[in-house]
Amino acid sequence: MDHGPAVEHEDDPASEYKTRLGVKLFIIYGIIYAGFVIINTFIPTFMETRIIFGLNLAVTYGFGLILLAIVLGLVYNSVCTKKEEELKNTGTDGGVS
Repeated sequence: MDHGPAVEHEDDPASEYKTRLGVKLFIIYGIIYAGFVIINTFIPTFMETRIIFGLNLAVTYGFGLILLAIVLGLVYNSVCTKKEEELKNTGTDGGVS
């Protein structure tokens, strides 16, 4: 049985903007994560270096990646919310530059 969607959704004029922003943030995160993988692959002993509070680079970099993901998610949410409000108030179609 097809009961249809539980909630009716309207078109999102900011969809293209949000997609491009998400891809850009993903690329930034991917490059930083690739640095972590490359260090672990080619110079694993470098990860033993003590950085801060007696923690080695591996732990520091790992926690940094987790925090970066959270920060990027918050930035994405904030920027997209502002764009949606802007488009809702101006009534435009969400052109992306």
